[in-house]
Amino acid sequence: MSAATKVAIVGASGYTGLELLRLIFCHPGAEVVAVTSRTHAGQRIDEVFPRFQGHPGTELTFIEPDMAAVAAARATFAFLALPHGAAAPFARELLAHGLKVIDLSADFRLDDPAVYADFYGHPHPAPELLNEAVFGLPEVYPEAIRSARLVASPGCYPTSIMLPLLPLLRQKLIEPDSIAVSSMSGVSGAGRKADLPLIFAEVNESVRSYGLPRHRHLSEIEQELGKAAGHPVTISFVPHLIPVTAGICTTIFAKLTDSYDRVATTLQKAYENAPFVRLRGPGVSPDTKHVTGTNYLDIGWHHDPRTGRLILQSTEDNLGKGAAGQALQSFNLMAGHRETDGLRSL
Repeated sequence: MSAATKVAIVGASGYTGLELLRLIFCHPGAEVVAVTSRTHAGQRIDEVFPRFQGHPGTELTFIEPDMAAVAAARATFAFLALPHGAAAPFARELLAHGLKVIDLSADFRLDDPAVYADFYGHPHPAPELLNEAVFGLPEVYPEAIRSARLVASPGCYPTSIMLPLLPLLRQKLIEPDSIAVSSMSGVSGAGRKADLPLIFAEVNESVRSYGLPRHRHLSEIEQELGKAAGHPVTISFVPHLIPVTAGICTTIFAKLTDSYDRVATTLQKAYENAPFVRLRGPGVSPDTKHVTGTNYLDIGWHHDPRTGRLILQSTEDNLGKGAAGQALQSFNLMAGHRETDGLRSL
């Protein structure tokens, strides 16, 4: 048996870091050799997360975010589970140490540093790396991901929006200017932090929109939709917070330009070899309970003949296909593992 690929998780104590740990501990060809957390430095993984007690490898101790120490642990890959703006300096240092990097923040998702500055409110912290960063959507850029040393894993909302839309835009089956999106996300999408609007009593038995009128994820969504359409695309997007822990349900409205029958054949052709995209079919509304805890994204679609609109729906786990699972999927491609390794949970 070949030696396991040694990986590090920088920022391993948040919800995404926790999910990365869970997945990698069950991966047949990966070994966690370094985990960083300023809050928990000096504590064992199984002390911070008792759910892992008794599992091999969980006696590892959290360290301060020292990239030289991460490299000294002989890691060859690093996952960055950090907020935007914080990841880029670590990515630069890790790349200089010869590691390959999978960044789960927004720092390397955008091609244009001016767009980053516009949407995130500060200059890009490492613009010299943007040209080599690969957008980490395995169903769209698998070959580029395989050969990359820096992958920018997409956000949860963008994944749920892009995967249904990209094939249809390439085939010009919908009018780009007609696209409007409404999404709902579980509270874990906001991160593992104490924040009054996110506490149980504020979220429970309530639904509210946020990030209007220009959510930050619009920047990467419109970038990738524009590439598929062959020209700039601007959409309306309204995200909502719902009182569940995890899961995203996205509904997309768009004007059809061709036969509704072509929607099914186009999606089937696009994803016939995609192990984690499940086409639920016409007339089906996918349910988050069938994707939470997995790396699957489910797609259903409907036709409204009164308006001529296509209604696309998708569901995913915001911590799975929307974050940690998708990052591990890219890791598998980069490291030469089977794309499904560590991800075939039910």
